[in-house]
Amino acid sequence: MDVNQSIVKTLEHIGVDHVFGGSGQVNASMLLALRESAQIKTIIVRNEQAASFMACGYGMYSDKLGVCFATGGPGAFNLFSGLAVALSDSLPVLAITGYTSRDQRGKGALNESTGLHRTPDSHAMFSATTKKSYILEDPADTCDILEEAINTAYAGRPGPVHIHVPKDITVAKVPNFREIKLDIAPVNPNESDLTSLVNNLADALTSGRRVLAILGYGIIRSHAQDDVRALIERYAIPFVTTMDAKGVIPEDHPLSLGVYGTSGDPGAIAAFKEAETVIAMGNSFAQNATYAFAPNLYDGKTLLHINIDPDEIGKVYKPTVGLISDIKPAVIAISKALEGRVDPRPVTKIVTDKYIDHPLEPTNGSMHPAALSRAISEMLPENSVILGDAGAHMLWLNCHLSLTKGQLYQNPGSFGPMASHVNGALGIKCANPARTVVCGCGDGDYLMAGFELLTAVEYDIPVIWVIFNNGEFNIIKQFMVNMYGDHAYMRFANPDYMKYAEACGALGYKAETVEEFKAAFASALASGRPAVIDAVVESEVYPPFNMGRV
Repeated sequence: MDVNQSIVKTLEHIGVDHVFGGSGQVNASMLLALRESAQIKTIIVRNEQAASFMACGYGMYSDKLGVCFATGGPGAFNLFSGLAVALSDSLPVLAITGYTSRDQRGKGALNESTGLHRTPDSHAMFSATTKKSYILEDPADTCDILEEAINTAYAGRPGPVHIHVPKDITVAKVPNFREIKLDIAPVNPNESDLTSLVNNLADALTSGRRVLAILGYGIIRSHAQDDVRALIERYAIPFVTTMDAKGVIPEDHPLSLGVYGTSGDPGAIAAFKEAETVIAMGNSFAQNATYAFAPNLYDGKTLLHINIDPDEIGKVYKPTVGLISDIKPAVIAISKALEGRVDPRPVTKIVTDKYIDHPLEPTNGSMHPAALSRAISEMLPENSVILGDAGAHMLWLNCHLSLTKGQLYQNPGSFGPMASHVNGALGIKCANPARTVVCGCGDGDYLMAGFELLTAVEYDIPVIWVIFNNGEFNIIKQFMVNMYGDHAYMRFANPDYMKYAEACGALGYKAETVEEFKAAFASALASGRPAVIDAVVESEVYPPFNMGRV
């Protein structure tokens, strides 16, 4: 087998069944190798940036490796946004890109990115955007590099890795092909730190201190939902979630207080203020979850922080006890250690205050974005994945979805590029074909990347996009008005999205009322086809968003 055939064979061996990429001269032999695979479905995108976002989505709610590929130079550079998302959001992704042949380096070859003689340095750039970047120079190193790279992607806190494959070795024979070995062990808790955390938690529970749990996306990555739920139910610990863990435990659970943060539920905010001991699991104290890193947020509180990444412990707030661990083994160990020390407590319904129960403010006659979010929530099938992209709609969905049937919500993480989830939705659907995938996105988001609707149609990937169409960058407008009392360049024109969807071969709908939306959404859900719903919403209302409130 040659180098690219060996790469494809290795991806098959580890269970990859979709890859996402773009065509190009340097990776032409990769395309030929992928064509021969009976296991892997290759998705060729309109822009390689979308391939990187799709690879993120593919790894988001699965244990699979997200794979994206591109030709060298400009194609490769289009992958950076998605790799930055994977790095910040803990997603295992492998990027494979072309590279200049050894005998042409430094001469200004087409698409050269060696860093020599005024060419861009892609190796330095990928090294800065991944856990590690490799250049495959010797075909005999193919399997060794693949083995190290893929294990690195999964090791500890997952993240992206990258391999350059120079043009001159793509069809070179691999003399020593072998199946790679994955050695991915969980990060188990240190006994001393575990004991200290258990002692603090046991003392808080037995002494009647007000304990609150903050649940983060790390619980999902660790498959620890059931273990965490058992722990909080046994000791009747109220909980809040971060935005990207919304739904990790059903939000109608009697101990659920909602989402905490700048757009958090009032009941969650009030409970946090009153909490004396906080156990934070699998979260990183992001800007939106900490009121822009408010320095006094945890003053006077006992903070117990569990995270797989040692760099996250104490990065923002110094914990009373920091425990480096996967969430699942940590919670199992904590539960076992508390048995016999703390008596179980009955679970009773907590009276709380969530935005979804609030009356809506009046509009100028257009559909309220919160009413649209509630309609999505009401009709969303069980086990669905609902995505927000960057913008006001992300916050409306956060506040007005109630996820109670195994549904999960994901928003762009700390890197937060617009259109990441417009495209990432396709990757999620490829990895989770039995789950309904809905992307709630702003019109600004969709305009950046909506041409990948053609990709969804071509490869029969039935994602539903609900466009919150208000003709403006609403959340930035709110920020400008709050900061400067004025705004500029916030409005833009939209096309006829229904006609656009139909021109692409997808289903297209337009909704100006909640009733029209419900009819369109029901039709889209029943169709099993890619669909776009142009939902026209009011622009002069704004979601809760207060970076200074603590």
